[in-house]
Amino acid sequence: MAETLIRAELAAAGLSERVSVESAGTGDWHLGERMDSRAGAELARRGYDGSAHRARQIGPEWLDRFDLVIAMDSMNLRNLERMPSGRPGGRAGRIRLFRSFDLAAPEGAQVPDPYGGGPDDFAEVFDLTLAAARGLVAELTVMLADGSGD
Repeated sequence: MAETLIRAELAAAGLSERVSVESAGTGDWHLGERMDSRAGAELARRGYDGSAHRARQIGPEWLDRFDLVIAMDSMNLRNLERMPSGRPGGRAGRIRLFRSFDLAAPEGAQVPDPYGGGPDDFAEVFDLTLAAARGLVAELTVMLADGSGD
C-alpha cells in the first residue's frame, strides 16, 4: 500500500523521475505474492491500483543503494538497524519510521499491521499511510529543491 501511495504522491509533485521507490519486507513471508487482497481492495476503493506489487525481501545491499529506508513499525526498524552496511557513513539518519514524516503523528508512531483485521483496519492503515506519504514527499520536495537530496 505504501509504495503505491508514495508513487502517486511523487507523481503529483512532479518528482517521479527523481526519486526511486521500492517496497520490501524484512521477512521472507509471501515472497513473490501479490499484496493482501484487502489492501488491494482498499486502494481500489480510493482510486489507486496496487496490482503490480509483489512481495520481496530487503537485504543489506539495499542499505548501500538507497539514501532513505523506511520502516513501518519498530520491529522492522530494529531489523533494518541490525543489517550491516558497507556505505560510508553507515545508516546514520537514513532509516526512519514511516510515520515520522507525518507531522500530526506522535513521536515513535507506527503503522499497525492490519493483516488479522477487517476492512476498517485496512482503511485506517490507508489513512495513516497516505498522511505519511504526503509528509515524505513534502520533505523530499524541499530537499531536492535546495540540492541536499542530489
